[in-house]
Amino acid sequence: MGFEKADRIKSLPPYLFAGIDKKKKEVAARGIDIISMGIGDPDQPTPDFIIEALYKAAKDPKNHQYPDYDGMPEFRAAAAEFMKKRFGCDLDSDKEVITLIGSKEGIAHFPLAFINPGDTVIIPQPCYPVPATAVAFAGGVVHKVPMSEESGWMPVLKDIPDDLADKAKAIFLNYPSNPTSACATREFYEELIAWARKHNVIVVTDCAYSEIYFDENDKPLSILEIDGAMDVAIEFHSLSKTFNMTGWRIAWAAGNETLVQGLGQVKTNTDSGAFNAIQLAGIEALKSDFSTVEQMRKIYLERREAVLKGLDDMGIEYLLPKAGFFVWAKCPKGMSSADFVATVLETGVVCTPGNGFGDAGEGYFRLALTVPVARINEAMARMKKALG
Repeated sequence: MGFEKADRIKSLPPYLFAGIDKKKKEVAARGIDIISMGIGDPDQPTPDFIIEALYKAAKDPKNHQYPDYDGMPEFRAAAAEFMKKRFGCDLDSDKEVITLIGSKEGIAHFPLAFINPGDTVIIPQPCYPVPATAVAFAGGVVHKVPMSEESGWMPVLKDIPDDLADKAKAIFLNYPSNPTSACATREFYEELIAWARKHNVIVVTDCAYSEIYFDENDKPLSILEIDGAMDVAIEFHSLSKTFNMTGWRIAWAAGNETLVQGLGQVKTNTDSGAFNAIQLAGIEALKSDFSTVEQMRKIYLERREAVLKGLDDMGIEYLLPKAGFFVWAKCPKGMSSADFVATVLETGVVCTPGNGFGDAGEGYFRLALTVPVARINEAMARMKKALG
């Protein structure tokens, strides 16, 4: 029998990281040692105290039943408490916070709540690929706005035509940025909020890397700490990167009540909530002293310095990362993103082509700080040899 996939699936480009994984396996099959700096998946374990909290909660039979669709009140309260302590945000955890099965799930579901077929959604690029796919699934029309090094990898809002802004239903942003590692400034968020209010645009921000930073003076902002944000914005947060919990799938969204509750309506009809035992472990993480996070920052800082030294030795330009665990760098002159990645992959070093994050990423590549320093040094040596 022949079954035809839906048009929405047939029109999808291959998922970026699935393609990289396939090529990586082909190289490994030739006996080449792989150093994977392509996917942003922490290599360090989840802290023991979180694992112990999960073990205790998982043994309690009352946690084996369906969870609340919008999350345990205790988890939402812990998330709101974190937002208050870290960003100074005052949130009603009953109405303005919702638990997610990972922030990717929440971002993917959000357009179903607010984007009608034919609605325009602005997505600045280069960017994390999921929002554009989610908008397409909802029948929306993605309008790509290129960002550049000159603008600090932030969209220049005054360059967006008024007629486009007026018809846009939403704009998706991600700071600290994946892939560029850029951080939004307070001035940009203030301008963004004023722009969104003027044009009646929903602001959707992904803040999953907020706790991975290298200097106290560069601590990333939440848009929700800026006056007026609660009128227009919803923000996604995650425990994945902060506590090395990518496989646990636990996160939350916070912000404007209508936006949060709309997302909740979609989730009520599509999933049954996050496992209570994981939420209880998440509460322990959020209420901790974050000393384990501070240790991880030091590890990432050491790795960042190793990568930057290697790139300096090769004469490769890059954006100095102030947050996140990625390094965004320029391909050598005359090489495309695909050419560069293919060249270094032959040596077993995996990195991500910039054009995988949109056309505006062409000419760049991304390295993830998710391998030990010794392996980074080896990767840099291989890259240097491959590039002559």
